[in-house]
Amino acid sequence: MENLQKTELFERTPIPKAVMTLAVPTIISSLVMVIYNLADTYFVGMLNNPIQNAAVTLAAPVLLAFNAVNNLFGVGSSSMMSRALGRKDFDTVYRSSAMGFYCALISGILFSLLYTVFRGQLLFVLGANEETIAATEQYLKWTVTFGAAPAILNVVLAYLVRAEGSSLHASIGTMSGCLLNIVLDPFFIMPWGLNMGAAGAGLATCLSNCFACLYFFVLLFVKRNSTYVCIRPSMFRFKKEIILGICAVGIPASIQNLLNVTGMTVLNNFTSSYGSDAVAAMGIAQKINMIPMQIAMGFSQGIMPLVSYNYSSGDSSRMKKSIFFSAKFSLSFLVIVAVGYYLGAETLISLFMKNTSIISYGSSFLRGFCIGLPFLCMDFLAVGVFQACGMGEKSLIFALLRKIVLEIPALIVLNHFFPLYGLAYAQPLAEIILAIAAVVVLAQIFRSLDNKHADKQPD
Repeated sequence: MENLQKTELFERTPIPKAVMTLAVPTIISSLVMVIYNLADTYFVGMLNNPIQNAAVTLAAPVLLAFNAVNNLFGVGSSSMMSRALGRKDFDTVYRSSAMGFYCALISGILFSLLYTVFRGQLLFVLGANEETIAATEQYLKWTVTFGAAPAILNVVLAYLVRAEGSSLHASIGTMSGCLLNIVLDPFFIMPWGLNMGAAGAGLATCLSNCFACLYFFVLLFVKRNSTYVCIRPSMFRFKKEIILGICAVGIPASIQNLLNVTGMTVLNNFTSSYGSDAVAAMGIAQKINMIPMQIAMGFSQGIMPLVSYNYSSGDSSRMKKSIFFSAKFSLSFLVIVAVGYYLGAETLISLFMKNTSIISYGSSFLRGFCIGLPFLCMDFLAVGVFQACGMGEKSLIFALLRKIVLEIPALIVLNHFFPLYGLAYAQPLAEIILAIAAVVVLAQIFRSLDNKHADKQPD
């Protein structure tokens, strides 16, 4: 019965309901993740110590690097699973999920080992200096040395569960860890608790990710007779077609996130030359801006199983209607948020730190970032469609355009002509150009699908 319900969702449920069924839990989960990231910033900010806040900001690229593994095995395996479901190839579904799970586990362990061995060199690359290095190292000890494996598994398991249409369960698992993190943060960070500062935020994150993994393990055990997600060791086999199918989507998605890490590291290095106040302000502005970004990303990720299934089964009309509905909803929302952020920038920054310098810096940064929000909609949606349809090369091209061709050169040029304040406008500039490219490429894909459909029609 469970599997029949999933087929009904993919094939016959009205488009608005199907999209919302899949996307809303994903968006809520993404928002809760942003809130728990903001909680780290908020409670560390309550210490009124820019060094502790800067430590969380400087560590962000390493945690973002987890997404390279998440996308390789999460996005890659989930896309493979959904496309196999559309073809009714259930053996591939089971083997793809097992491949994603065990490769994520191994990668998490390797991530911890490599960071621990090379942490001295890495902290220098991240932009930490004598003032911030101790706090940054303590935060990364808990989030990476001890926390890399559960952080990666938590997200990959959510992708695998979402691939079969169980978006609600995927989101509950992710949210359970996030909510626990929010509860633990003040106790570990604040002077009236364990008084660990940034290190306490890292410990809370590690424990919350372990709890989320436990939720998914219990879920898969309870639903073992009705789920397509399989983590039995016997199903973990290196089959060429499965590896190629996962990597075709997962490697470009992984490279995309590594480029995001590179871009954030370049940004933080430029910002750190202006002092810890500027770094703290940039981190606060980035995290506030992450809220609408995660909503746009939640839509693109949420509809991926629906797009994958209908693309693979040949129902291009249903696939296109799902994409159009998502684009209209997401774009309308982001325009409204961008206007609100621009007008209320000082108020939003002041919620995190009552520091005149940081409020001044942060409000200027946030106004720059929010200009690009409406254009993010088309960029994220296009990349989600490429990943859902197995078009990994297109998502890779977009990633290279976004960071290497557009954003990083823009950071260098804008910082030269408009020191510090110009840094916040590099991303909007890249997103405007990418949004135009996204519309053009999606239109080409739709025309190609229409032509295939016309060729199949009887004379």
